[in-house]
Amino acid sequence: MSPATPEPPGLPHEYWMSQAMTLATAAGEFGEVPVGAVILDSQGQVVSTGANRRQRDNDPTAHAEIIALRQAGQIRGTWYLTDCTLYVTLEPCPMCTGAILQARIKTLIYGTTDPKAGAMGTVINIPTSPAAFHRLDVIGGVLGEDCRAQLQAWFREHRQRAKEKFPQE
Repeated sequence: MSPATPEPPGLPHEYWMSQAMTLATAAGEFGEVPVGAVILDSQGQVVSTGANRRQRDNDPTAHAEIIALRQAGQIRGTWYLTDCTLYVTLEPCPMCTGAILQARIKTLIYGTTDPKAGAMGTVINIPTSPAAFHRLDVIGGVLGEDCRAQLQAWFREHRQRAKEKFPQE
């Protein structure tokens, strides 16, 4: 992690993470795991956003980060996002970490760790691997407790709905 990484011009990290949390809430309302992402350029302007869409799109790659990265590439006309900062509510998985490295994102800021699949240091640390060709600044824990609580509440509700739908006999 690189806590010395400066915030983009304009609003603080917490503001942008709260924007990602709003996107996550909307995803959760559609039955998706609530994860949201926001990409900013070097001037602190929003380039793109994303929220999980795996269920809606029947696409295992439709994670919030991937959606935001695809949109940013289309908007900018290039997949090189070397001046961009990516905010995401949950530590990226190995697939998303690979895409973040491919896009050459400058800074990744995430909310809460992912104890099952976190690839930015919790389970594995892909960016520090000798196979990683790109280095980026990583800041974890921005609104971490809020992001964790959002996910936990969604999973609690999701499990409760499943119990009501399929009660044990």
